[in-house]
Amino acid sequence: MAPIRVVRVIARMNIGGPAIHVAGLASGMTLNGFETTLAAGLPGVTEGDMSDLVPDNGVNFQRLEQLGRRIALWDDGVAFLRLFQLIRGIAPAIVHTHTAKAGALGRLAARLAGVPVVVHTFHGHVFRGYWGPAMSRLAVAIERLLARLATAIVTVSENVRRELIAHRIAPPEKIYVLPLGLDLDVFESCAARRGEFRAELGIGSKVPLVGSVGRLVPIKNQQLFVRAAGRLAAAGFRGRFVIVGGGEMTGRLQQLVRELGIADRTVFTGWRRDLEKIYADLDVLVNTADNEGTPVALIEAMAARVPVVATAVGGVPDMIESEYSGFLVPTGDLDALVEAIERALAAPSSLLDAAQNYALENHNLDQMLTGAANLYRRLLQEKGYAL
Repeated sequence: MAPIRVVRVIARMNIGGPAIHVAGLASGMTLNGFETTLAAGLPGVTEGDMSDLVPDNGVNFQRLEQLGRRIALWDDGVAFLRLFQLIRGIAPAIVHTHTAKAGALGRLAARLAGVPVVVHTFHGHVFRGYWGPAMSRLAVAIERLLARLATAIVTVSENVRRELIAHRIAPPEKIYVLPLGLDLDVFESCAARRGEFRAELGIGSKVPLVGSVGRLVPIKNQQLFVRAAGRLAAAGFRGRFVIVGGGEMTGRLQQLVRELGIADRTVFTGWRRDLEKIYADLDVLVNTADNEGTPVALIEAMAARVPVVATAVGGVPDMIESEYSGFLVPTGDLDALVEAIERALAAPSSLLDAAQNYALENHNLDQMLTGAANLYRRLLQEKGYAL
């Protein structure tokens, strides 16, 4: 049987969950009877680039320089035209879009090109925390219109699905959950690298190490993590803090640690790929985002048996049962965050077992690929394709 052609579109392969998700689908689905073309724009200068995760063989990787994050009428028009031409030339059975900009241009281009099945994934949503009320309402209205162009809407968690239904983005029967899946073997076995990261930083094995991993951008609200670090230090905590990642907030966060007097106890590592080495030496991972889909760092840390503390936003409550597999705190609650970090530092082995078991059972790569293949075939069959 000839492979089923799929065009996958994402605005950019910047460091983060969507790029990891897309790279895993692109390579894995190619090995499961789907011929994949991946179209992506260029990451911003501070965002990092994960394009190298896309395999050289088996995936047709098309770079669309004009396809970016920000709205720019000329570039967006050129990107739309190039997408349309690409899709018309390939004539895929499925176009699957990811992220807001690519979702808008890609769904329009796919429908105009007569593609039978159009799928869009919400890795989270931008309806809260990004803009003011007026712009948020406009974003909801636009997504409602774009949802009509899709055969199916996919989310990465049940909670995000509930939020999309509450915003009336699409009928419930049109919205599917496909949890993010990762290759977790390296994190499950990362204890073998214990001591390497601490040696790199010059931190002893008995010094508590509390960290944050992710993009340094406003929606991630790492200022709250830094303020919690300052509060802990002022109360006599003798540990150290590490912030892994990069982005537009780097300078502001570095200024804040100086203002709080913890610059000598806080390390900014920038972007890192050897995260298993970092998780092996972390005592607690903290996520303070104001809005999330399914944070990759939380999955990785749970698989590595690192206690996690996170704000209860987006898909995070689907991942963590507070006090059982991690610790959830309200958004922006500094007091609750400090208390949760202190409790996580003393987390029992039973909590680490529960967290690791959850990650390995619910967020493995094979499970995601099987779910995606089943969804694609179901949607094609509903369109009359004989498979």
